[in-house]
Amino acid sequence: MDDEYGDADDVLVALATAQANPAPQPQPRPAPRIQQPTPQRLDRAPPSNASGSGPPKVVQPTPQALPARGSGSSILVSPRQKGNPVLACLKSIPWEFSDIPADYGLGLTTCALFLSLKYHRLHPEYIYTRIRNLQGKYNLRILLTLVDIPNHEDALRELSKASLVNNVTVILAWSAAEAARYLELYKSYEHAGFSAIRGQQATGYAERLVEFVTVPRNINKADAVALVSTFGSLRHAVNADPEQVAVVGGWGEKKVKAWCKAVEEPFRARKAAKRRAPGAASVGSSSKTKCAGADPEEQEGAAEALAAAAAEVEAEFAMGDNQAVPARGLLTTAAAPARKEDQLSDGIAAALARLREKG
Repeated sequence: MDDEYGDADDVLVALATAQANPAPQPQPRPAPRIQQPTPQRLDRAPPSNASGSGPPKVVQPTPQALPARGSGSSILVSPRQKGNPVLACLKSIPWEFSDIPADYGLGLTTCALFLSLKYHRLHPEYIYTRIRNLQGKYNLRILLTLVDIPNHEDALRELSKASLVNNVTVILAWSAAEAARYLELYKSYEHAGFSAIRGQQATGYAERLVEFVTVPRNINKADAVALVSTFGSLRHAVNADPEQVAVVGGWGEKKVKAWCKAVEEPFRARKAAKRRAPGAASVGSSSKTKCAGADPEEQEGAAEALAAAAAEVEAEFAMGDNQAVPARGLLTTAAAPARKEDQLSDGIAAALARLREKG
C-alpha cells in the first residue's frame, strides 16, 4: 500500500514541477529578405559614354504607332430601337445596345437611321431633326426606310429630295427581315475593299476579247473563240455579213441575229433631236427671194452657199449633239465617202432640190 501511494505521490510531484517550470518553446525563424533584381535592357546594350565622365546618356524609346481602334464585331443599337421587330431578325451578326446618336452603328464611319413611313406620316418633322443632329459625325449616313403604307410615292419623293440635300443614302425595305439583312450586309462589309464587290476584271487580251464578244446573252465563250478563229480578227468579225457569220460552227439563227444587232447598234442609245440651226430658215428664205428674180448664175451661187451652210450645220450636229455612230462604221477599214445629200437633213435636202429645179 505504501509503495502504491508513494508512486502516486511521485507522479503528482512531477506534474506540479512541470507546470511550474514549462519547457521553452522554439522561436520561429525570420523570413529571408527578398532581393529585387537590377533592371536590364534586353533589346540593346546601354550606350557607352565617349568622354568617360559623367552619367550615361538616357535614350528615349522610339514612339510606336498604335493600331486603329476597331468598332467591334457587333452592331451597335440605340435604346430608342427597343421593341423594333428588326432586332428580332438580326441573326447572323450579334448586336448590343449602346448610347449612339444614330439608331444603328455599322462601323466607325457608317450609321443608319430607321424610319417607318407609317410613323413618318404622323410625325413628318422627326426624321429631319435626326438627320440634322448627325451632321459631321459619320461619312456614310443611311436612311433605312420601311415601306409599310400603300400610298408611298409622295413620301418617298420628299425623302429623296431631303437625302440629296443632306448627303444621306436612302435604302428601301418592304419588311423587317429585309431591313435586318441590309444592316447585316453593311456590317459584314465594314472592312472590305472595293475589289471585294467590283468583281473579277479581265487582265489579258484574250480574256478581254472574249468578254467583249459575249456581251449578247446568246453568245458564250466557246462561240466567241470560234468567231474570232474563223475571221482571224475582231475587225473582220464585226464587218462580216450575217451570211458569213452563220457559217461559223455552233452559230445558229438566234446567235447571228444577236451579234449583228449588237454590232450595228449605235454606241449612244439616245439619238440627237433634229433641231433647226439658227439662221438656217433665214438663209433658205433669203435664197428663195434672191433666186426668184435673179439670173441662173446667181441662183447657182446661192445654191452653193446654201449647200456649204447645210454641210457646216450637219457637221456641228454630228460632233456636238451625241450623233449615234454604229460600231460597224467605226471599224471599217476603207469606208466609201458618203454623198453630201445623205449627210444633210430632210429640210435642207428639200430646199436644195427646189433650188436645182428652179436653176
